[in-house]
Amino acid sequence: MLVPALLICFVTLAQPVGGRANDFVITTYGATTKTGVDNAGAIQRTIDACAAAGGGRVIVPSGKLFMSGPFNLKSNIELVVEANACVLANPDEAIYKNSAFKSNVGEGMIWIGGYNLQNVTISGSGTLDGNGVSFMGAPLEDSYVLKPFNVADPRPHLLTIIGGRNIRIRDLTIKNSAYWTVHLIGCNDVTIDNITLLNDLKVRNSDGIDLDHSKNVRISNCFIESGDDCICIKNRREYEEFGVCENIVVNNCTMTSRSCAIKIGSENMDSIRHVLINNCIIRSSNRGIGIQNRDEGTVTDVIFSNITIDAHLFSDVWWGKAEPIYVTAYRRANGNNKDANWRFPKGKTEGSVGRVSRIYFSNIKGVSENGVYLGAESADKLSEIVFDQVDLYINKTTSVKGGVYDRRPAKIEGLISGNTSGFYLENAESVTIRNCSVNWGNNRPDYFRHAIDSRNVANLKIQCFEGQSAFPAKFDAISKK
Repeated sequence: MLVPALLICFVTLAQPVGGRANDFVITTYGATTKTGVDNAGAIQRTIDACAAAGGGRVIVPSGKLFMSGPFNLKSNIELVVEANACVLANPDEAIYKNSAFKSNVGEGMIWIGGYNLQNVTISGSGTLDGNGVSFMGAPLEDSYVLKPFNVADPRPHLLTIIGGRNIRIRDLTIKNSAYWTVHLIGCNDVTIDNITLLNDLKVRNSDGIDLDHSKNVRISNCFIESGDDCICIKNRREYEEFGVCENIVVNNCTMTSRSCAIKIGSENMDSIRHVLINNCIIRSSNRGIGIQNRDEGTVTDVIFSNITIDAHLFSDVWWGKAEPIYVTAYRRANGNNKDANWRFPKGKTEGSVGRVSRIYFSNIKGVSENGVYLGAESADKLSEIVFDQVDLYINKTTSVKGGVYDRRPAKIEGLISGNTSGFYLENAESVTIRNCSVNWGNNRPDYFRHAIDSRNVANLKIQCFEGQSAFPAKFDAISKK
């Protein structure tokens, strides 16, 4: 009778403590809710044990808050943050040592990281909290003071996965990032679904989701509020080995941003192509949709459809001037406060800009303080741009100065005074405006002008257009130069 008992005892000890045989609970490995205790070591031990066992679920148990410094995910695990559980970033800047951009240490560190991962899921109805305001300086009216640093910016990016395959992020609340929130670099086969991403709208650089050299990505059913861009697609130079960014679908998302809700660029040293963005709501944003090409890479074959946009002016701290749609191609400025020439090809102090072509806007409804802005440094850089069923209602609604175009970060002048038109087109080829309309609200400052203002646009086609100028007795509806 002793032998069977020993066998039963052996099997029991081989199983991790948790609800299932492949569940690994962080409290079993030393995690505690005691105030001031950093649980990074316990969380890492749990992840390592789960990976060593061939994979499973790493459980952050419900109803508890665990403060933690940096830790790394491993392949074949699911990090489950249970209901009413929270992992909170340690506010001690000194513990964040791993740069988010390799040897370019001036743009933040990594809190939750992962390298060359496969089959990773982050899920649950709990919260990952980046504790962002703890890393900020004093509050200002429109933002926070950015703390000075010498070489390395210690602010942590909340989640950074480099070289991932089969990545799933779902059902979580992710909030309060001090820098970029979800940064996926060189990832392939990614699903982000049903997450609530809530950043402080005054925290600069607090992007929501950044897809960097990534492929075959689906983002759906998400609610995103962030001071900087909500969803951004780009190709950073630090990770050029991962190649193009392509096959991206964004669907059924609601977004608010003090910068640009949906942006392509500005960093783009390769190719961004085959992007579909559909059925989204953009509200109370500084800029709605933006393609901001500033490097030698190209942007092609992008469709935006079935989107409502509510855009208002905010301060110059944030890029954008209440444009519902913004498509530009200007070479990058020679440097700014933290570039250190990382933006340019190696050995160069000046860059070039690639073409933006085959871009389609369909069934876009915009209410804004500015119109559509389409511009490039030369006409050959923008071509085959189609606006179909784009309906604009332009009205002055804030006290922030308007009549300004924002081309930052461009080599040419960044902020320029101008007149606000429904569609302002400058230096482009093969632009189509069909089944579109422009209407003006009652608050019309004297810089409101034309329904369409076209300057150096070859092969402009206007079909079934409705709209007058803001002041029909003074200005034509359509101006061509």
